[in-house]
Amino acid sequence: MQPLKLDVEQLQQKARQLRRHIISMLGRAGSGHPGGSLSAADIVSALYFYFMRLDPANPGWPQRDRFVLSKGHAAPVLYAALAERGFLPVEELDTLRRLGSRLQGHPDMKKLPGVEMSTGSLGQGLSAACGMALAGKLDRADYRVYVLLGDGEVQEGQIWEAAMAAAHYRLDNLTAFLDYNGLQIDGAIREVMSPEPLADKWRAFGWHVQEIDGHDMVAILAAVQRAQQVQGQPQMIVARTVKGKGVSFMENQAGWHGNAPNAEQVARALAELA
Repeated sequence: MQPLKLDVEQLQQKARQLRRHIISMLGRAGSGHPGGSLSAADIVSALYFYFMRLDPANPGWPQRDRFVLSKGHAAPVLYAALAERGFLPVEELDTLRRLGSRLQGHPDMKKLPGVEMSTGSLGQGLSAACGMALAGKLDRADYRVYVLLGDGEVQEGQIWEAAMAAAHYRLDNLTAFLDYNGLQIDGAIREVMSPEPLADKWRAFGWHVQEIDGHDMVAILAAVQRAQQVQGQPQMIVARTVKGKGVSFMENQAGWHGNAPNAEQVARALAELA
């Protein structure tokens, strides 16, 4: 199936809807990770509703594009996108983190159609995405692989092993986004374990690198379109984002990394996202 190719305004509306789903499902669950889910909503919206070839009626379609949520704790944004794209009923979002639900705290590829990789142990998703991209090269397939990394996640050594492998095998069918919101569970990434200079490091590892505003839908679309033209290199899009984006009392607050809103906070957040 061909990509949906929604226009910019529609994509922005989708991102807002993803954020509403995130707040609602986390409020019902009473646990989860709002901050990094909200910061990634614009990127995920662009991928699922503009670029990616998918068939919800046939999730295993061999020619589908692949998306790996390497920062698996941001599962709510993935679940919201899959629901809006038709992989599961929107009503099922209400079951997040409930016993027996397919919507676990981290994505499970064996339980939920549309999930390409079970993630949660940080640092592993990029390796899996490299494997998918290499398989595509070997099979002479034309699908593309997208992966979303957290900025705290790139403190993991396995990320850089995967980065070397992707450049070595010239995986130009692989595009990574770095959700660079500057905060992780223990505070500012620069204080916990600074990964800077990030863009220069990816370039040194042989990647084609762009730096963008991760909430500017026009910039996101342009960056992916440029990445699709790159030959012989994997692509890294360093997206500057705001943790908790869209909810004023959550924005730029490390405390909202892994805390769910209560009923009053859910109401306030949904009012802001209306």
